Amino acid sequence: MNSSRRLKVLLVIPLYNHAETVCSVVEGTIATGCPVLVVDDGSTDGGLKRIEKLDCFTLRLEPNRGKGAAIMAGARFAAKNNFDAILTLDADGQHDPREAEKLIREAEKKEPPVIIIGARLMTQESVPRSSHFGREFSNFWVRLECGCDLSDRQSGLRLYPVRELLLLNLTRNRYDFEIEILVKAVWAGIDVRSVDVSVYYPPAGERVSHFDKFIDNWRLTRLHSGLVCRRLLPLSYKQLVAKGESAEKTLIVKNPWQTLKNFCKEGSSPFWLAVAVWLGIFLGALPLIGVHTVVIIYVAYRFHLNKIAAVAASQFCMPPLVPVLCIETGYYLRTGRFLLDLSWERWLLEIHQRIWEWLLGSLIIGPILGLFGATVVYLLARRFGGGSMEGAS
Repeated sequence: MNSSRRLKVLLVIPLYNHAETVCSVVEGTIATGCPVLVVDDGSTDGGLKRIEKLDCFTLRLEPNRGKGAAIMAGARFAAKNNFDAILTLDADGQHDPREAEKLIREAEKKEPPVIIIGARLMTQESVPRSSHFGREFSNFWVRLECGCDLSDRQSGLRLYPVRELLLLNLTRNRYDFEIEILVKAVWAGIDVRSVDVSVYYPPAGERVSHFDKFIDNWRLTRLHSGLVCRRLLPLSYKQLVAKGESAEKTLIVKNPWQTLKNFCKEGSSPFWLAVAVWLGIFLGALPLIGVHTVVIIYVAYRFHLNKIAAVAASQFCMPPLVPVLCIETGYYLRTGRFLLDLSWERWLLEIHQRIWEWLLGSLIIGPILGLFGATVVYLLARRFGGGSMEGAS
């Protein structure tokens, strides 16, 4: 790595109806000494007029296409003008432009390409509870989808390598863009890091947000559902960066005891250990006759969860207790009564019906037992091992 490497960075500010704050944001960004591009995404409040005398580039998109489209327009502008990277920050004044230097310096320390995220220190009282929940919710799903352990996957203060950004197969244009790009970048082999930055949330009465709680949450739900399903498929990803030795490969060493120890430590923070236990019990309750262990190991591997914990937890679902409980539950859902006839005809000649009832019942019993087991494991792990929500993949 060349420690003296300097990146040519373009600061990109996506703008949509933030005329009241954009001028101060652009002024602060220009003060960093980096070139600045403001991409107006079809604003209707005349934001570009507020900055027409400032020393910055501008682009205007018509009609409104979404934040993702604005960022990609900025990336194409940067590519045409030979910039190495773009650094995005929001026009609402949430970020301190002076902290852009932190992200640039961090990127220059790493081998390119690298994405740097400004992890917001959300400690002030004015931060809405929905923002805290949204960040933790997003962190959970991104961790499952790509194994990336970062404290803030939603921050708009980010540095992207231009070439790789334009090569990624991205399909989202709005608030779901920043999740999609992060997951697909990790899949493509791009290094993703974070640095802590401050954040400003104005009081509730002064806050301007264009996030639609119904439409945008629906978009995020669709995105995460698609990414989870894609993660489960045994298909390779488009690689933009040559892979080094992966974490999964280094788990297996010549010493069998060390290999077992490595597997036990894998993703073993209390929270993620509990998630692995829930997964093992849930899958163990399903009628995956003869292939339970293979399926559990595969799913745990794809979701970067502790395989040993998942397989061990699934043993609590071995016959006869849990399968019978699932069948009885499924039978009750189908008929409104419990199956009390233990005859050979009922349980063998009607095996196809019992398996169907097993499946129905397991979709209720599995999550409930999984939640109980995960809670017990989490509390024990916190009591005896410490740790936090984040765990190594």
